[in-house]
Amino acid sequence: MNRIQPSVRPRQFEPAEQGWDLGSAQFSTISRDVPHVLFAPKHYESNYAYPLIVWLHGPNDDERQLPRIMPLVSMRNYVAVSPRGFTTKRLDESGQAQPSWGLSDENIAQAEQRVFDSIAIAWQKYHISPKRVFLAGFDTGGTMAFHLAMNYPQHFAGVLSLGGAFPVGQRSLRHLSEARRLTIFLAAGRDSTCYPPNQVCDDLRLLHSAGLSITLRQYPCGQELCPQMLQSMDRWVMEQIANDDE
Repeated sequence: MNRIQPSVRPRQFEPAEQGWDLGSAQFSTISRDVPHVLFAPKHYESNYAYPLIVWLHGPNDDERQLPRIMPLVSMRNYVAVSPRGFTTKRLDESGQAQPSWGLSDENIAQAEQRVFDSIAIAWQKYHISPKRVFLAGFDTGGTMAFHLAMNYPQHFAGVLSLGGAFPVGQRSLRHLSEARRLTIFLAAGRDSTCYPPNQVCDDLRLLHSAGLSITLRQYPCGQELCPQMLQSMDRWVMEQIANDDE
């Protein structure tokens, strides 16, 4: 049973800096000891508090996945940031170690801090609504997004997992009463062998029995990010924002 506590508690959000007018969508990489890519939407308006998408990349990828997905999500609706996972011993075809989101105690503590650090970087540069921070990820990134949202539900408006299973054996429901305020979007490929339909159904039953609000969408693909998933992601987030405004 995981009882890990971060070595440094996630920092609190700070007031947004004003006066940014970028005019068009931009991607930037700023280290600050936190490898990440930051996205500013087209025609950024400094007086508007934007929703923030925190994107956790999939396996065999890194933070540079963000520029590939945002044109299919939205180039106007969000600020987004994608931190890099932690290098593992697994090598790609060229012999390079690949970033990943593992669920060991050490990986979890590191991921928690890196995600909150990347949020703080986005928060300091752009005008972001503190009530509209959404965690999202693909595959292992989706599983880590689930873990972080369940561990720190007070910091997030919702969580989106695209092809990532709900984490088991991580005490993921220990903050259940607070987590029930979260909205959840789960996307899965019908032909996926990494996250097969029977496991999707098991996760759906678990989340429903826990009293959590979840939207499930299945797509005619395998374990991949298809354009329809990303378009659904945009529609779902905007629906949550519209419902919150009512």
